[in-house]
Amino acid sequence: MNPPYELGFEFLILLGEACVFFALCWLVAKKIDNWSIVDVAWSYGFALVGLQILITHFFVHHHLGGQGLLMAGATVLWSLRLGTHLAVRVLGHLGQEDGRYLKMRAEHGERMPAQMVYFYFIQAVVLTVLCLPLLSSNPTGSSGPAQTIHWVGLGVVGLALLIEGVADAQLAAFKKDPANKGQVCERGLWAWSRHPNYFGEWLVWVGFFLMSYNSAYRGIPGLLCVGVIYYFLTRVTGVPLTEQHLLASKGPAYADYQRRVPAFWPRPPRG
Repeated sequence: MNPPYELGFEFLILLGEACVFFALCWLVAKKIDNWSIVDVAWSYGFALVGLQILITHFFVHHHLGGQGLLMAGATVLWSLRLGTHLAVRVLGHLGQEDGRYLKMRAEHGERMPAQMVYFYFIQAVVLTVLCLPLLSSNPTGSSGPAQTIHWVGLGVVGLALLIEGVADAQLAAFKKDPANKGQVCERGLWAWSRHPNYFGEWLVWVGFFLMSYNSAYRGIPGLLCVGVIYYFLTRVTGVPLTEQHLLASKGPAYADYQRRVPAFWPRPPRG
């Protein structure tokens, strides 16, 4: 099968699997009356896809190129880190729904379950699209040993995870201190960017783009995902919703923080 047709076929299969997965997630969320669990399911979904690829190629096709193995392993590790981080926050407080979903409940009222059918379907589509770098990293007959560009990409992913981990730890330490209640975290990486965790997340996908590069697809699926992630983080679900919530909760202090610190791209703090 030619690479483009192979990728399209695998994409459709994965989309079907993702729809089933998120339909089951919708049933659980409705049962426990907490729609936030979709964030955990979405994050862990990439690990499930990566493991599926590893198992399929090892035990069915008896083949997985060095590049494909590197890409699948990195995807699984990133997904487990992100999913576990969200699981601790969401599953540890099932009685308290995330603010985004509370706002949606206020907007949709009794139509919330029906609205979530569409919302969960969109999550299935986005997950499938963002798995394109993973799906394209091991085309049949054209995946070979990992090359320099793939190791550079792995290094970028490692740097991105370090940025996310440090940013999360700094914010957690800030929130833990009762003296900081109602204040804005401007420590460490948060003095360089208002959302260093989102910047780190985008950087992960830059690494995945480099890791997915091969002669069959030239990294185009990965480059597409870099753009998709940047759009969603800076224009849709990431920065805009978070900033709206923080402005409402912290008021003038956060407005002043917005004037002094860039939203996404880090730069050294100014005196």
